[in-house]
Amino acid sequence: MDDSQPDPAAGLGRFLRVRRDRLSPAEVGITSSGRRRVPGLRRDEVAALAGVSTGYYVRLEQGREASPSRRVLDAVARALRLGAEDTRRLHGLAEPSGRRTRPPARVERVAPHLRRLIESWTGTPAFMIGHAQDMLAANALADALYADFAQRDNVLHMLFLEPAAKTFYRNTDRAKDRAVADLRHTAAQTPDDPRVLRLVGELSVRSGEFRSLWARDHIRVPPYEVKRIHHSAVGNIELRHETFAVRSAPGQQLVVLQAEPGSPSADALALLGSISARDRAVDT
Repeated sequence: MDDSQPDPAAGLGRFLRVRRDRLSPAEVGITSSGRRRVPGLRRDEVAALAGVSTGYYVRLEQGREASPSRRVLDAVARALRLGAEDTRRLHGLAEPSGRRTRPPARVERVAPHLRRLIESWTGTPAFMIGHAQDMLAANALADALYADFAQRDNVLHMLFLEPAAKTFYRNTDRAKDRAVADLRHTAAQTPDDPRVLRLVGELSVRSGEFRSLWARDHIRVPPYEVKRIHHSAVGNIELRHETFAVRSAPGQQLVVLQAEPGSPSADALALLGSISARDRAVDT
């Protein structure tokens, strides 16, 4: 590069550092304790608020990320509380060669034959989740199993934002570690996915626990195993948790929960099914 010409990457890095230094943790809802080594936000905090990995944001600030998408830049702008003029400047510094085409938003729908399949399993809780762990479809027994939750729209919402998670999951930390690890894997594969960026940004603002987990360099990934839960209507249940990738719909997964035949958990699940069927009959 000609030394007489300014380096856009260096300008982007300076711009981001200055804006990061100007923003206090309190302004973005981060509770700070102890002495901080930086005057404003740390890099990992900006990354968490923007819904990208710390490594990705570091590369962006150091000018080593060659092609940041507009969606990622918009997410960083929101994290840094930039106004319209500064947001345009951020895009100009990151995209000196012109505007990029935005990727189309992903629309996830469950195929009718998969809906029929899970609905036919009257004695087995089963549901479909999307690439960002949105709950796309569930059979009647899965609905009854998670009835303690006021909202059943997204696995991470349920774990980090729903009060019911504290009593429903008998090992909440393992469930949270698994969900965050799965989301991080998705974010690494599609760093500019709008749904993932929006979800991580929302959870980072609303849940300090999620923000802390997301900012970690490494999260121990528990294996899929027996899920131990406490249901308000039937008590403790232990269910084998299995997840299957849907090859006809990349990103979607089928989740199946099974009780050991003849076990107290199987009896509790059967009782839950009877209660659910009775309630549905009353409603109709």
